[in-house]
Amino acid sequence: MTEDYLRYYDLETYLFEDVHKRFHEKQRLDAFDLFSIIIWKAERAKSKLAHRLIKQADNLEAAADQLTHALFEAKSPKDRLFVAMETWGFYLPMASAILSVLWPEEFTVYDVRACGELGDFSKLGNLTFEHLWPKYCAYCDAVRAAVPQHDALRDKDRFLWGNSTARQLKEEISKGFSEATTEA
Repeated sequence: MTEDYLRYYDLETYLFEDVHKRFHEKQRLDAFDLFSIIIWKAERAKSKLAHRLIKQADNLEAAADQLTHALFEAKSPKDRLFVAMETWGFYLPMASAILSVLWPEEFTVYDVRACGELGDFSKLGNLTFEHLWPKYCAYCDAVRAAVPQHDALRDKDRFLWGNSTARQLKEEISKGFSEATTEA
């Protein structure tokens, strides 16, 4: 947990620097750091995930400790994804977000925007784990191949997300937001 709230303001940097480092030093995360990852990926899911985690442990601190230590102890990337999804019940988008923070060279966030940019992979969440793993590996390879101008997998993922978001905004501006359903 941080007391430097200016650092926490830039949540992604906090996660990929501070939380990542702390995880590899302590071989586990506390609930604050785990839920910081969850909020970064999908704040709307935090309560639902908290209830799911409490069912597997006495409290959120125990759940965060047990989950993240099990991830640390897993022997391979496939085993880590299995622990997150099959043992702890995370869906692929959240499991991949957690694992991306902890192992950013091995995992990338499975995201609808990146799938749209790649033109594929939108149905991975519906597969059994044994069928999902090779498809997720293909997704990671596609992310790597789609953005050759950047070296880091995280930068490639961010590029795809940014491209999708910028294109959507340009389309909405050109239509005068006439089809938008947002409220001011």
